[in-house]
Amino acid sequence: MSDRLSYEEKKALPDSVFGLPERREYPMPDAEHVRAAEAYFRDCPEDLKPKLARAILSRAKEYGVDVKSPTILAYAARQ
Repeated sequence: MSDRLSYEEKKALPDSVFGLPERREYPMPDAEHVRAAEAYFRDCPEDLKPKLARAILSRAKEYGVDVKSPTILAYAARQ
């Protein structure tokens, strides 16, 4: 499996699996895509990073992915 979803695959996903559901960006329907979201975190707009970081950690917990990125952990702790 690839960390790339086709347009049709992405379109079929519910908003709830996206790190940024209002923008339908950073889909995380499985563990592999949680890791991809972690890898592409740096590309997220600065003002949305805390929200995305919390979403990554939430989905990671659901799929048993251990997020070790100090950057993501720091952003997730922001209010």
